[in-house]
Amino acid sequence: MARYDAQFTYQLYRQFQQLQTMSQLSTTPNPFSSSRVDNPFQDHLDFQEIYAAEFATLKSVLLDVKNDPNQQSKGALVIGAAGSGKTHLMMRLAKEFLKTNRLLFIRHPNNAQSVIYHTYSRILESFAERVPHQEQDRDQNRDQNRVQGVEVKKLEHTQLELLLSNSLIKILCSRNKFINTQKGRDIIAALENNSLSLYKRLGADGTQRNRDNWQSIEKYINDWWTERYTGAGYSATILKGIIRFCSYTDSGKKELVRRWLAGHELEGEEAASIGLENWSEDLSREEFALEAIGVFGRLSTLDEHLIIVFDQLESLGLEQNRDVLNSFGSAVKEILTYVPNSLIILNLFPDRWQQFQSFFDSSVVDRVSQYTIQLHLPLETKLKNILALKSQSIGLEIDTLFTPLELGDILKQKSIRAVLNRAAEYYRSKADGQPLTQAIVDLPPLSEITTNTSDKNNNTDFLARFELLETTVRKIANLLLPFAQGEIPTNLSSFSPTLDAINPDLIGLNTPLQGADLVPDIVTTYLSQTRQNLEKEYDQITVIDDYDDLGKLKAIVNAFQQFQNIEVGQIRLGKNNIPENLLLTINHQDWAIAFLQLGGNAFTTRIKNFNECVHQLSSTKFYLIRDSRLSAIKPGTVGRENINILKNADNGEFILLEREKRINFELLYRLIIDIQEQDLEVDLSKALPIAARHLRDDWLVQILGKPLID
Repeated sequence: MARYDAQFTYQLYRQFQQLQTMSQLSTTPNPFSSSRVDNPFQDHLDFQEIYAAEFATLKSVLLDVKNDPNQQSKGALVIGAAGSGKTHLMMRLAKEFLKTNRLLFIRHPNNAQSVIYHTYSRILESFAERVPHQEQDRDQNRDQNRVQGVEVKKLEHTQLELLLSNSLIKILCSRNKFINTQKGRDIIAALENNSLSLYKRLGADGTQRNRDNWQSIEKYINDWWTERYTGAGYSATILKGIIRFCSYTDSGKKELVRRWLAGHELEGEEAASIGLENWSEDLSREEFALEAIGVFGRLSTLDEHLIIVFDQLESLGLEQNRDVLNSFGSAVKEILTYVPNSLIILNLFPDRWQQFQSFFDSSVVDRVSQYTIQLHLPLETKLKNILALKSQSIGLEIDTLFTPLELGDILKQKSIRAVLNRAAEYYRSKADGQPLTQAIVDLPPLSEITTNTSDKNNNTDFLARFELLETTVRKIANLLLPFAQGEIPTNLSSFSPTLDAINPDLIGLNTPLQGADLVPDIVTTYLSQTRQNLEKEYDQITVIDDYDDLGKLKAIVNAFQQFQNIEVGQIRLGKNNIPENLLLTINHQDWAIAFLQLGGNAFTTRIKNFNECVHQLSSTKFYLIRDSRLSAIKPGTVGRENINILKNADNGEFILLEREKRINFELLYRLIIDIQEQDLEVDLSKALPIAARHLRDDWLVQILGKPLID
């Protein structure tokens, strides 16, 4: 029994040591709360011993692409369960290769008619990501005190600017007509040591010298392209737009060119201001997008190969997304065939890849799975190292933060994300008394535990008493926390812990809480955190697209169909172009919800035809949605007149999707997709009512979620 007493005394000491720690936790950010990488351009703690061998394999695949004499694109699968770290591995890839290679991140497509264009849109967004680098600027006129006239600066340029500058210098050096002119020799000399100086050595922005230099470069590049490839199709024009984008420093003009590169028709004066001709209204979006991606691939043959990552694909396996899955398989095949010098990576669950193989053409399966990298759950020692690194970020040791029993419970989870989430849950429980979703053990009441002299029963008795002690001390700590923080409750009579307050039968030791009990808290926390992320993302570069928004609306409608009968169709007006739309029938009322993010003549034509539908179908409620970040339709134009006509119709409404409305829309969509992707492990049927009540005043929830908020 002496050994027993010593163990008990030691554990008692540990518990009071934890009591001191707990007073610190309530004012310290939870180091385990960040358990998910949303995209490779984020910055998260990276313990590189995790998947070191798999990452080395991925790098060898990149080397195979680079060394291919035919510059053929190759496919690779990264297979792992939900939360295994697939996107985290892509983040590691970005950190190591972004300075040399262009990494392009494609979230799941949602519209079968627009998979290649969706891919291209996300590529444009990825090209807007900035890449830190070191630049050496040699200038003999600088302060002689600087070592050999070399100054090292930390600058940032976008991925697109890096791709263009690296490829342009090689094109210009190959043009005899260029290098044999004084202007050409001056430009080459300026770019010789650092191609990025292209953006500051061609003259001040807006000067005639700057314009002349860029026009000269544009001419030589166009001649090279048409000689090596062709001037037919969209590609030469797209290349011209890329050069124009990089030639401007004015953010307004850059944004106009970006929209033009996305295939959007601009207002006449907008197109004139950047010297580009408008696209025709009948532009073939998928064909245009494939050619545009091909331009980037061909430019990369003069630089380093592209890394194109398709992530968040699990929802494509759902029944309602089978048409999107089929289109996705065809799109990947087209990209692998048409776009050179690229590594195409698909991140997938193991069972999803098995499912996808039955839908994809065998040639697609063979190309995509040229290389396969499997991610398995790391050893517990490595998982513990991750926890240790995160706890050290707040100045605590993991063995101080968690008891051995808690740590064992944390480490037995089935994925890296689940381990971090469980650790975060324990942390919250210690910091503010939130209950765990499930107790560690299910012991009988202390009165039922017998104590005798056998080692086995002594161990059982010790474990039971220790568990009771641990839970009791945690409860006491929560009660005493205000005092530990120097706060004295104003009403001490209400602050009188009784024996019931620390009774193990009342705090969940003997009756583990069910996860469903905490779904409201989990979903509410998710909505709050995701809203904060969406607030930050709102002002980032985004390609706003009718088809993408329509796909999001379809996903939201499909989710609400489990709560009420919603019939889904579309409005048509013969062969006339009208905005992309869904026709919803709910309780004998028809609702037509359409998106119109286009500009120029395309906007005017479609809204006029839309108003004709509004006039013909007087019993249908019509909503036309346009994002407020797009160029406003100017007063006095035909487009503005038709907006007013729609607003004045009894059954029509024009909704400008301003910041709050857009974030609400994205929040609903993100919730649904994250549950389908198993990034949020709750049942959609339980989460959606909570979200609907949270967004009860939103225009879309008012239409789709009436049974949930009434």
